[in-house]
Amino acid sequence: MALYEHIFIARPDISPAQMESLLEETKALIEEKGGKTGKTEYWGLRNLAYRINKSRKGHYGLIDIDAPADVVAELDRLQRLSEDVIRHMTVRVEEHTEEPTAILSKKDDRRGPRRDRN
Repeated sequence: MALYEHIFIARPDISPAQMESLLEETKALIEEKGGKTGKTEYWGLRNLAYRINKSRKGHYGLIDIDAPADVVAELDRLQRLSEDVIRHMTVRVEEHTEEPTAILSKKDDRRGPRRDRN
């Protein structure tokens, strides 16, 4: 089986709870088809680089996947049919990391102004 990272963007008008359930449904689908899921992250409601379907924001989610190609193809098909998902992308990777992604690390690094400056 190959290792993948799956990132998707959901409509901004759904709630964070609905986004969490969308992540859980996606994980359940992957595991039902014979794949394994690793780290799952919800990045929150973020600005988009450009408008998608007249939306300026979207809920971002990431799932690490260890599955055969047919599972990823089925996931791609179902996300294209979903009305909540506005964009998705699956990328094959060499290995998964257990540490948080740069997006979550950036959120945790809000310490305020530096005090060592004069």
